[in-house]
Amino acid sequence: MIVFDKLWETMRRQGISTYALREQCGIDSKTVRRLKANENVETKTLDKLCSVLHCRLEDIAEYVGDTNE
Repeated sequence: MIVFDKLWETMRRQGISTYALREQCGIDSKTVRRLKANENVETKTLDKLCSVLHCRLEDIAEYVGDTNE
């Protein structure tokens, strides 16, 4: 499963709110909700996040294996 816990850490360190993502970066509230729920998002959204946050993909997303495996 892909989780976005690192996204919130990166945003906190940079002082960027979810409001700023929506208003200044063009990421809609449904996408923010999906990110918070660790649901599927498009790769173009990940690209936009990395561009806006000036970071790498591994700074916003992480693969976490299933504990049942």
